[in-house]
Amino acid sequence: MDLQVKLKQSRVLFILIMIMVIDLLLGACSNDQAHSKPATKDRTKTNTVAKSSDDWKLPITVPQGNFFKIGGWFSDRQLVYITNLDQTSTVYVYNISTGKSDLLYKSENPIATVQISPSRKYLLIQSSPSTYQANVTIIDLKGTEILKKSFPSYELACEWNVFDETKLLVSIFNQDWTYKMVLFDLNNAHEAEVSLPQPFIKWIGKEKIAYLNWNKNNPELFAPVIEKNLRDEKEKTIIPLAIYFSAFQDFLLSITVNEHDSSKAAYSFYDNDQKRIYTFSIPQLTNYSDWLVPFYDYSESKKQFYTFRPLASGEADSYSKGFELVVYDLQNKNEKLIMEGMKNEPISLSPSGEACLYGNNLEKMIDLKTKKVYQLIKG
Repeated sequence: MDLQVKLKQSRVLFILIMIMVIDLLLGACSNDQAHSKPATKDRTKTNTVAKSSDDWKLPITVPQGNFFKIGGWFSDRQLVYITNLDQTSTVYVYNISTGKSDLLYKSENPIATVQISPSRKYLLIQSSPSTYQANVTIIDLKGTEILKKSFPSYELACEWNVFDETKLLVSIFNQDWTYKMVLFDLNNAHEAEVSLPQPFIKWIGKEKIAYLNWNKNNPELFAPVIEKNLRDEKEKTIIPLAIYFSAFQDFLLSITVNEHDSSKAAYSFYDNDQKRIYTFSIPQLTNYSDWLVPFYDYSESKKQFYTFRPLASGEADSYSKGFELVVYDLQNKNEKLIMEGMKNEPISLSPSGEACLYGNNLEKMIDLKTKKVYQLIKG
């Protein structure tokens, strides 16, 4: 047989074999894809359930006791809420996708409030066995106690460190509003008393705090914002004058009077280098000795600041025109009206920024896309 013919036949045979091999491989890939498609579909469905209000299982059916308040978000699908029965309180986790409540923690004393840690891994529970006694209990997502402390106290103020949530600063008030401050380290259960001139602080770094340094002897409407390093005790002024300030992980917020129009409040946002990155003004409502700061919250995931905006300036006690829920985008430097005719009540954004708890007990939920308001508890 001619060599060229043999070579030609060999090539044909080789091509046929390769076609068969490729066909088998493609078939195997197709089977793998066929098996993997439902998982992809399920993941998509899960994400949709978490975000679509059409699938929210509301209102909540309380398993036992009387509803007290919503504590906040554990995740986009999970809410923490408190119930009371006689002198006991119970903390539940509710899944808005399944409509199921799971018991997380039971207290033999009435729970005053709960605070979810910045990473949403821990829950701080404040309970009160008596008027002048306060308990602080920190648990994990399984309800296991990480820390439990009791203080002679009339009131407590607790501040998680958003940069290192193993650290917690607690202000312990007496009835005459004298106070002491204790720094807790959850890693080693260590506690140390801290001396600070003001009881209300914000963490602005792993070892840094900031506070409005009010003049106790000569009360004024404005005060400087002071930064203090807890390690070396060094202090410096970071904002000269403000009527209010707050801190988040990536910026500081200060509120003062608009320098061009004293009837308006100026909101300014600063990065970690204290450089102003954005500012806006809204009508200002006055109290007897200070200004009203409408409720607000910040979405870390979307870099958006939500707050209530009054329609006009005036006195807070006599104001009756309602509020607008407005969002300010700190990246795009713009604003958007979300809802009108609202009351100035606490708000708490979901981790994704798609939904918002609303109300004095956070008993309502807003779908920020559809602008629908849902009752979490039957009236």
